[in-house]
Amino acid sequence: MSDLRIRPATHADIESVLRFWREAAEGTSISDDRAGVSRLVDRDPEALLLAERDGVLSGTVIAGFDGWRCHLYRLAVHPERRRQGTGSALLAAAEERFVRLGGRRADAMVLERNENGQHAWRAAGYGPEEQWRRWVKPLTD
Repeated sequence: MSDLRIRPATHADIESVLRFWREAAEGTSISDDRAGVSRLVDRDPEALLLAERDGVLSGTVIAGFDGWRCHLYRLAVHPERRRQGTGSALLAAAEERFVRLGGRRADAMVLERNENGQHAWRAAGYGPEEQWRRWVKPLTD
């Protein structure tokens, strides 16, 4: 895995990240646009982690910490790079970031229909909390 590099995203990466998510991520988010990712990079320049192999984007994860909770979003690995340790390396980097910031527990957003993702999260030591449900309210049209 010595050729795998994990680094924070910059504004120069935004377009390639958006293209990557369209190909490698499950589902879409209301924030999957240039403005949304730009806000993330502005607000927390170390939250969006990129995995690169030989200079090519191979995976992403958003490791957001609000001072209270550690949230993981957009763990995505290119289909041709799966099962090669990229996701594990991204999660290890995210978890190290959380510990460094004082985080105590991480949670992840995982689509119910994403069976491959659920398997990966379980393999990484995460599990669902059945007593909780996500409640949302759109703030824009």
